[in-house]
Amino acid sequence: MDKEIHSQQNIFLNKVNIDSVFEAQVDNRWNVSKTSAKERITKLKKLETWIINNKQKIRGAIYKDFKKPATDVDLTEIFTALSEIRHAIKHLKRWMKPHRVKRTMALITTRSWIQYEPRGIALIIAPWNYPFNLIVTPLISAITAGNCVILKPSKLAVHTSNLIANMVEKLFPENEITVIESKKGVSVKLLKKPFDHIFFTGSTAIGKKVMEAAAKNLSSVTLELGGKSPVIIDETANLHDAAQKIIWSKLMNCGQTCVAPDYLLVNESIVMKLISKLKHFIKKFYGADNSDWQTCPDYARIINHQHFQRLSTVLDETVQGGAKIEIGGELNEAKKYIPPTVLTDVKPDSPIMEEEIFGPILPILTYSKLADAINIIRSKPKPLALYVFSKNQKNIDRVLTETSSGGVCINDTVIHFSHTNLPFGGVNASGMGRSHGFHGFKTFSNEKAVVKHNRFSPLKLMYPPYTKRVQKIVDIVVKYF
Repeated sequence: MDKEIHSQQNIFLNKVNIDSVFEAQVDNRWNVSKTSAKERITKLKKLETWIINNKQKIRGAIYKDFKKPATDVDLTEIFTALSEIRHAIKHLKRWMKPHRVKRTMALITTRSWIQYEPRGIALIIAPWNYPFNLIVTPLISAITAGNCVILKPSKLAVHTSNLIANMVEKLFPENEITVIESKKGVSVKLLKKPFDHIFFTGSTAIGKKVMEAAAKNLSSVTLELGGKSPVIIDETANLHDAAQKIIWSKLMNCGQTCVAPDYLLVNESIVMKLISKLKHFIKKFYGADNSDWQTCPDYARIINHQHFQRLSTVLDETVQGGAKIEIGGELNEAKKYIPPTVLTDVKPDSPIMEEEIFGPILPILTYSKLADAINIIRSKPKPLALYVFSKNQKNIDRVLTETSSGGVCINDTVIHFSHTNLPFGGVNASGMGRSHGFHGFKTFSNEKAVVKHNRFSPLKLMYPPYTKRVQKIVDIVVKYF
């Protein structure tokens, strides 16, 4: 960590008091909740302008954190945030309008609607792997819904964390949106506060702790976690297309992506052809061998030595258990460098198959019958994403109906994350709740049910005393309405 960043961070930490900031937002929440669509759009446009004007700073901060290439930053951090802002600006007025619902026969004389109101004060806890995108995107949703927000970036991406703190300080008053950067005890202290909603992105293990803390205040939660996102490749798949998309999405961000392909389930009749294609695209994207990969400017690094050691250990244990390294495997701890690595002869109970990999190691398992692949997926916690490459619609339909996951891509990978009209999120161990676009707006809103009635009400015919006449009316209602 360079001295300037460390000094700036400490200054920011010292001047932010969690108790006073939270109380200031409590006092201000009702003012923010009453803001119009026009006022919220103005805030989004300020954020959009800042991002456009500071692209180089965003690129520089993330590169300092783990050498992420500038083009990757543009695509996976800046574009996704700007896309979310522009989508919200276009649709926010419609989102905020009360949504009329149809009358029911029993309440035929009423008018009813759903009215979206802000939850109040939200806490957004972001991870390090996409340190700008994964804090700004939920912030956009929180702004559209009219909330006050406290943001906690990851301490592992310290340069980006400091950049976000400075951005928010310039754009928003502290009693509306503020950043609390990480130091010892910060997360614990924040989670003790009675937030109206907590939005957490990170590991399943930490997600459980967040949910446990939220339960003490009955705070609602959105948990965007992870898991082992599988890829099924059947004998009908276009292997050239599949290999290209898999290598791109797996090695982007050095494999440190929550929806990255975690392992491949490949029909045994095509596995050698697929391996050849995977090798081809690794060489095409990053160079011919380990020497090229280490100097390739388009290949990121592992975030820190702790994560490097975790990956190194699980790779060694898997190889010792019988797996074969088809490509890669030459690690450099000093540079936190793990090359593109493809493994074969991997068993379902191998160490590499126990937890989400979150690195550039790609295990390949084979199957003879589709049912075998489905059973492997179902033997593990439900993943955040599932990918299937096939031209066989029956196989595709079977995978869709016989597995459960947060999202699915057919003949592609990871792209569902950037679709602003689709809900993004996990299921059970891979998360709960949804984000992006209108779904993100709803996440940070309370859907208030409103029924309006006038003086005349047929329900009065069923008020006490419960005479025989009243009972006859009730019988008719129960039978026909």
